Amino acid sequence: MRALFLIIPILFLISCSDSILDNNTTESSSTTAYEEWLVSKTKVIDGGPGKDGIPALLNPHFINASEANYLNFEELVIGIKIGDEVKAYPHSILNWHEIVNDDINSTNFALSYCPLTGTAFSWSRSIQNQTTTFGVSGLLYNSNLILYDRRTNSNWSQMRQQSINGELINLTPNNFTVVEIMWGVWKNMFPETKVLSTNTGFDKDYNDYPYGDFRTSTNILFPVCSTNNFYHPKKRVHAVVLNNTAKVYSSDSFISDGYLIDTFQDKSILVVGNSTFINSFILTNSANSLEFEYIYNNSEAILRDNENNQWNIFGEAISGPRLGQKLERTNSFMSYWFAIESFYPNPEIY
Repeated sequence: MRALFLIIPILFLISCSDSILDNNTTESSSTTAYEEWLVSKTKVIDGGPGKDGIPALLNPHFINASEANYLNFEELVIGIKIGDEVKAYPHSILNWHEIVNDDINSTNFALSYCPLTGTAFSWSRSIQNQTTTFGVSGLLYNSNLILYDRRTNSNWSQMRQQSINGELINLTPNNFTVVEIMWGVWKNMFPETKVLSTNTGFDKDYNDYPYGDFRTSTNILFPVCSTNNFYHPKKRVHAVVLNNTAKVYSSDSFISDGYLIDTFQDKSILVVGNSTFINSFILTNSANSLEFEYIYNNSEAILRDNENNQWNIFGEAISGPRLGQKLERTNSFMSYWFAIESFYPNPEIY
C-alpha cells in the first residue's frame, strides 16, 4: 500500500507543458543515457513504498470460475484472451500488486494495473529477444505507474506505453488486448475462464480497498497535469489514442444501441459496450461496409452484422462466413478521466 496516510488528499495541478507530445529531457547534453528521461525528471516522483514495495506477482496461481467465490457480479476484472485461453485478473488483487508476470501458451506477458489512474495494459515480456519480468519501481509520472524491467532496470511509463529512462529508453512494448469488465458479465461470456487466485503467497486482505474513498472522491493524491473538468475526475472513460491525441467515450455514449460508429483522425471507429464494458476497433477495408446489430444476451457474442457474422468483445468473428477473422484493434484503454486529461490535454469527447 502506498503511503496514503502521509499525504493530504487534495487535487494537485502542475504545468501541462510536459505532455505526451513533449519528449523533452531536463538533463544536460553531458549526462549519460541512464540519466536521460523522456519526461521532465522533476515530474517523476516517489510514490511512497519504494522499489518493489508493492510486490509484483510471479508464477501466479489461477482457479476456475466456479471456485472464485470471493468475487461478486459487479466487481471489475481485467480480461485477456490469447488463442483460445482466457484469464481474469480482479481489481481487488491488482490494487495490492499492480503487476502480474504471466504467460499463456508460451506467450509471456506482464499485465499491469495502476489503481491511481485506473488503467490496465498487457505487454510482452520478450524484449529484444530476451525474456524479463516487470516490477513496481515505486515512481510515478502524472500519478501513473512506472514499471521497471528486471533485465536492464529501465523505467517504463504505463500510460505512455514506452520506456522513459534507462538502457531501453524510447522503446515501446508489444501490447496485447485487455478489457475491463464486470466479473459477472465476463463469466457469462467466457465460463471456461481462469481467475487469478487470492493464494498469492502474500498476507493481504483482498476484500479491503487500500485507497480509502479515492475511487469516488474528487481528490487526486499526486501531482498531475489536468485542466478540464468536463467529467468528474474519477469517471471511468474509454480512451482511443491515435497520433498522440485521444478521444474519449463513456457508457453514456451508447444510450440503448450498445454500439456506435464514429470518425476519429480520419479513421472509422466502432465502439461497443454498455455500463459493464467498453471496447473499440478500427473498421478497415471490407469491415468498413458492415452494418452491425448489438445482440449481447449473457453469452460471448455481442454484435451481429449484415453478413450474419457474430463478433465477441475482442473483435473476433466467432461464427458466420468471416469465422476466425479479427477486427483491427484500437490503441485504447479504460481510465479515470483526470488521467486522460493529464497525458493527452484537451482530448476530444464523444
